[in-house]
Amino acid sequence: MKFFENLFERGLWSSRFIIILAVVFGLLGAVVLFAIASFDVYYTTSYVINAYATHAHPEGFHEKVVGGIIGAVDLYLIGVVMIIFSFGLYELFISDIDPAKDEHGKENQLLAVHSLDQLKDKISKVIVMVLVVGFFQKVGHTIFTGALELLYLALSITAVAVGLYFLSKVGHHE
Repeated sequence: MKFFENLFERGLWSSRFIIILAVVFGLLGAVVLFAIASFDVYYTTSYVINAYATHAHPEGFHEKVVGGIIGAVDLYLIGVVMIIFSFGLYELFISDIDPAKDEHGKENQLLAVHSLDQLKDKISKVIVMVLVVGFFQKVGHTIFTGALELLYLALSITAVAVGLYFLSKVGHHE
């Protein structure tokens, strides 16, 4: 009976390697997002250079440029989420990442994850930043027609700022 128990437990423990799929495809997703964002920046830059070279500034020029750059930042941030996710899963389920340590064996704290809560906290902070960037991208395309709408804008920006302030306090013990 002990033999079957050991065999089952070894198989169960080895099943954690299925996480490799999430790690590999998470990294692949990050590469794709970084590539798309980079092309977006390239096309936005080409658009700007072309507009200045021809002295033509079409209607909505600034909004299109800012929207393109903010959209790229959004994709880069989501790519960062995918990288943090992949590193975290690998370190939690498979093994520590040895190249992430310096010559003295001290771990780089940027991507170090020691629990699911730490992984969740790191990912949630970046996701909040993605939402903030998306919020400002939407605000940039909004047309305000009255004082009440501007008041709502001011209140929403204040709410975002307060939220970011409290988010920065999470995990800091004084």
